[in-house]
Amino acid sequence: MYDIEGPDHVALMEWLCAARIGGDANIGKGIYTHFLDDEGMVRADFTAIRMADRIRMINGADAGPRDFHYMRRVAQDKGFNVTITDVTEKYVTIGIWGPNARENLKKVVENPQSLDPENFPFAAIKPIRIAGKDVTAFRISYVGEQGWELHMAYEDGLAVWDALRSTGVIAVGVETYANTRRMEKSLRLQNADLLTEYNLLEADLARPKVKEADFRGKAKHLEYKAREHQPAMLCTLVMTDNVDKNGVARYPVGIMPVLDPETGETLVDALGRRSFTTSVAYGPTIGKNIALAYLPWAYCQPGRKLHVEYFGQTYPVEVAAVGYKPLYDPENLKPRS
Repeated sequence: MYDIEGPDHVALMEWLCAARIGGDANIGKGIYTHFLDDEGMVRADFTAIRMADRIRMINGADAGPRDFHYMRRVAQDKGFNVTITDVTEKYVTIGIWGPNARENLKKVVENPQSLDPENFPFAAIKPIRIAGKDVTAFRISYVGEQGWELHMAYEDGLAVWDALRSTGVIAVGVETYANTRRMEKSLRLQNADLLTEYNLLEADLARPKVKEADFRGKAKHLEYKAREHQPAMLCTLVMTDNVDKNGVARYPVGIMPVLDPETGETLVDALGRRSFTTSVAYGPTIGKNIALAYLPWAYCQPGRKLHVEYFGQTYPVEVAAVGYKPLYDPENLKPRS
């Protein structure tokens, strides 16, 4: 978690981010955005929280230090007057997600009505109080249901945690949002599904309209956007049979090559990039093994039958979706409920 402050803090992030950061309308909102490199490929993804006097970057633990030093280098090279501070150890983040998230959170906040949809819209950021502690609530979800990220001072974390647990909510491990539930929602993961080998359009995360302000990688991004189609697209695959030759059901993890069932060869796109699964997990809600993989354009058809190889055996998979199309709640009504 990093705070970007100073006279040029908006200008720096506007230059680095593909999404629009500036403008008073964005104050009090969380903006999901990306850093691109000079070739228009995806360098980072994160949430930028616009505050009145700063931008707070919420990033993954693996990519955070890399992006922190990258921002400082760019600010120095381009002469932006900013201060970038690592505030990770000052705050605790707790996620409360699920179909009853609002109902349970209302039990412990000082003003329950403040959580009603008309008072707390999706992607908004508002101050609340839990157990007498100040909490910054960000209405966002990474698991396909309604919910909030709650940010509080480090020393207040235990009191807030205990208050939430008193409602009967269950503490769940990282795998739920890191893989299983987020993959049911076709949500991408940096350094797995989002890579500098692929552009934002191939990941199907590009915004319909490119912002007017210049940003790093914009020229290449516009060039890719003008294509009739991309060389590859990130697709959702589901295993149609996961039983091995010994009759044992397999639940794969890790990287698997994606094969043409007729030739047995790994798929290769027009740029010479081979297709491998970028994320794999079992989706408990839909009851299927799910994988994400970049497929050559010629193979990007829903229903297309392919194979993956896992420990020397091949398993049939089917293209369930091309681009960002969730398998669970495809209209995204639940997180906004």
